[in-house]
This record gives sequence, C-alpha cells and structure tokens, in this order.
Amino acid sequence: MERIWLKQYPAGVPADIDVSIYPSLVELLEESFRTFADRKAFICMDKAITYRELDEMSVALGAYLQGKGLQKGARVAVMMPNVLQNPIATTAILRAGFTVVNVNPLYTPRELEHQLRDSGAEAIIILENFAATLEKVLPKTDIKHVIMGSMGDLLGFKGVIVNFVVRRIKKMVPAFSIPAAVAFNDALAAGRRQTLAKPKLNGDDVAFLQYTGGTTGVSKGATLLHRNILANVLQNDAWLQPALRKPPHVDQLFIVCALPLYHIFALTACFLLAMRAGGVNLLIPNPRDMAGFVKELAKYQVNSFPAVNTLYNGLLHTPGFDKLDFSKLKTCFGGGMAVQKPVADKWLAVTGCALSEGYGLSETSPTLTCNPADTDRFSGSIGVPVPSTWISIRDDDNNEVPLGQPGEICAKGPQVMAGYWNRPEETAKVTTPDGYFRTGDIGVMAEDGFIKIVDRKKDMILVSGFNVYPNEVEEVLASHPGVLECAVVGVPDAKSTEAVKAFIVKRDPNLTAQDVLKFAHEQLTGYKVPKYVEFRAELPKTNVGKILRRELRDEPPKAAAAAS
Repeated sequence: MERIWLKQYPAGVPADIDVSIYPSLVELLEESFRTFADRKAFICMDKAITYRELDEMSVALGAYLQGKGLQKGARVAVMMPNVLQNPIATTAILRAGFTVVNVNPLYTPRELEHQLRDSGAEAIIILENFAATLEKVLPKTDIKHVIMGSMGDLLGFKGVIVNFVVRRIKKMVPAFSIPAAVAFNDALAAGRRQTLAKPKLNGDDVAFLQYTGGTTGVSKGATLLHRNILANVLQNDAWLQPALRKPPHVDQLFIVCALPLYHIFALTACFLLAMRAGGVNLLIPNPRDMAGFVKELAKYQVNSFPAVNTLYNGLLHTPGFDKLDFSKLKTCFGGGMAVQKPVADKWLAVTGCALSEGYGLSETSPTLTCNPADTDRFSGSIGVPVPSTWISIRDDDNNEVPLGQPGEICAKGPQVMAGYWNRPEETAKVTTPDGYFRTGDIGVMAEDGFIKIVDRKKDMILVSGFNVYPNEVEEVLASHPGVLECAVVGVPDAKSTEAVKAFIVKRDPNLTAQDVLKFAHEQLTGYKVPKYVEFRAELPKTNVGKILRRELRDEPPKAAAAAS
C-alpha cells in the first residue's frame, strides 16, 4: 500500500529513520554521556544527577552485577517507582549486557511470582517498600541476587530524613526479611572497585522483556530487542523536532516523567528520548499526590509532558495548576488510553499547548502512530504512522479493507517486537503471513491517512491506560470458595475510561460483594480489582457453554455493589 499518510508529515520529519547508526542502545547512551556530561539527566525530590554521574554509577552497578557471575543475556528485574535508582539500574543492566525485566512495584505476590518465573530473572533491583512482596515468592523463583534500594539512597543528608519519614512516620515499608539482600549504595561501592567488561552487543540482543497480556489473559513478555527500542527512540525524536523548533528557544529539553518508568510509554518517551536529546527528566514518584505534583511543576519550566487522559484531567482539577508558567511547554503527548475531547479542550485553554494523541502497545516499543507534535488543535484521531512504520487495516481473512472501512489495525516496522518470550504459539497468533503484527484494535483509516480507533477486538478492559484482562481477574475470582462462576467486563467510567465489573453466581449464599472485593485486593493490583460486583442466578452462555461477555457488556446498567 502506498504510504498516503506521508503527506501529513510536518516539514523536516523524514519518511524513514536509520536504526543502523547505533549498533545497540548502549552506544546511544554512551554517546550522550560523552556529549552531555555536565548536564542534568534526572531530577527527583529536588536532587539532580548529571549525565556524568549516571555514567559513573551505571558502570559501577553493571560491574557489580557482572561480578556476580551473570552471563550475557541474563534477565535482571527492576521493581521500582520513579526514583533516581531506576534509570541507574536500567542503564547498568543494559551496559553489562543483560536484559531488563520491568516489574510493576504494586504487583501482588501472585503476579510477581509469575513474571519472575516466566522471565527466568536471576537478579532483582527493588525498593525496600516492596520487599515484603518479594519475600513471599523468592524461594519459588530463580532469583539469586537481591539489590535493595531505599527512597533516600542518593539524597545525601536529606536522604536520612526521607528514609525516617518513609519508614517510621508514613510506615510505607512493611516488615520483611531477606538476609542476603545487598543495599543499593553498597552494591555501587563494591562495583567501583571492579571493572565493567564491555560486552559485544548488536541490534538483535534482547534489551527489555516488557510484560503485557497481549491478546489473551496470561501475562507474556514482549521481547524487545536493542534495535526495536532504538528505532522507536529515533522515531519519537524525529517526530518531536517540529515542536521543539517553535519559539521560544529551549537550551535543554525538560520532560515531565510522571508516567511509571516500568511502563513502555515512559521508558521510551521520557527516559530514552531524553537521553538521545541530552534532555532532563523530572521524576514524579507519586503522581497521585496531585497537590504535591503541582508544587513540583511550579519549580520548573517544562517543555514536554507525556501522560494519560486521567493524569491530565486530574491536574486540571487541582488548585494552583492553572497558575503555573507554561510559556515553554511545546508538546504534550497523550497515550495509553483515549484522550477525551473535554479534557483536551480544557488543557489547551489552560496551558496553551494542544494535546497530541498517539497510539501504540508494549509489543511495539510503543509508538505506532501520532498526531503532529506541533499541532495547534486536538484531532480526536490517533494520528498517522510515524517514520518507517506501515499500518494496514484488515478484515478477519487478512484482506486489506477500503479506506474509511473498519478493520483490525495491523502494523509493521522496526519497533515491532521479536515475539513473546518463549511463546512461539502466542507469537504466531498475532502475526500475519506477510509479517504484520495484529494489534487486536479495530480502526478506520481516512483518505488523508489519519486513523481512528472505533472498537477493540479483544475483551481487554482499559483502566487509566493500563490493560486489564478479564481472564486473569476471572481466574482469581473463581478461586474464591464462595464463587460458583463469574464473568468480568469493562463498563464506561468517567474518571478512568473503563472500570472493571464482575458478574458472579454464588456457591455460598452468604457471599457478599465486600468478601469478593477483599479477596480480589489480596490477589490483584489495585487497578485490576472490580469496581462493581453484581450477583446473578445464572450467566448468559453459548450453546457450548461459553460465557457471553459481550451480552453482559451490552446490557443497560443495573444497580451493583461498588468497591469502597
């Protein structure tokens, strides 16, 4: 198919990018360390580290990990929020020749065990706040080395106070016992006495295992090679340039990183994009503290603000946000979930910067499409394919549909994953005979190349930009002794796009919604827990007994017990 969308590209954005300019991500990082040594790289809780310091600390930590006998390609998990140790750990793992396994710090023991076992991770770098979860599953995994950080590790004397408040006042560190764990600062100190052996890496080495539900409920590792991530960094960098060229001039790109770094959106659009551009990331460890978030923003003049709809909306309703200085805000990328027009309109009115919506998946590193970065209006579409990306809208028989007709969005490009980790059958299910990746989303391409999403082929539920797979939630609920059978669907929610609703047939007549919710909270990360529970005498089924989720989803809403 002719790339009709190229006509929509702003001046200066190339049709294709050249991934071969760097053998691996490590060369990109090391080029930045040389070029921008004295610039700030990350700021967190008023503490900044420079490119030089990130260079030195990642070499030390990488040498420490190599000293533990890990072989090239070994998987090392990172279970941290947006704190300074996170980019140090990620950079160290890559430079040592290992693979980063990004882990959501809020995972329950069940979710963590699955990811560690599935990835075969041999080491983990974790914040002590989440160590109690790790302790419960450690014996069932291949983890041999635990490096334990604390909130105050890199904050100097202030860190002593921060750790006291976190541990003693706010009681944010549940009791745990992992005797073999090594303190993050001790690992750095030991690594400084060792030498990092620079591994031979190329574009086909695995850089990240990024876990996702894919098109089914089992969490699978999207195998992202060095060249996949490199491609998306270069694609995003090229796409951003027209916005950065607009006046006023900016000496150093300043990115707000409130999205979690373990999520592919922040990893590429904040962390690695800034590295490529010599920019600085403002790390926000807890974006839910909106008042604190606004206080942080007041200290800086920000240029780029990638986020999800719920975060934009939350800030707009936080006192003081409309008083901030947005004179140097040049680009705001919305992704992870649909950006709502009322939010986009209000954001433009308050900040003077239009929201540019994009689209992608963990499997695609993530960006596939985006609206022009220098746009002055919200389009309501997911934009056009970024450089070197081909999008084909297809029917169930893999035929391309005419422009203006709905079909499954299928993608090809250098950012598309190598496959699901150790799951060739699952990879085959999402790959067309001519090598396109099936996204599972239904879209329409207009004659100008702009694409709109109209539906999702899969039953996935989208809660504030996070994927929730009904199979996983149903499996957990079905294991409750009081549940006979259950079905889980997404229902519209003004705050989070969708909310999880569970329909349950009781085995125990005394079972309450509160019982169900308490059980779910013990087994599932917060955003996966049902917001609504409705009890039924029976569930709609096909003639072969398959529960009809769509029928439940399409019913008019009824009264249901809501989660507290």
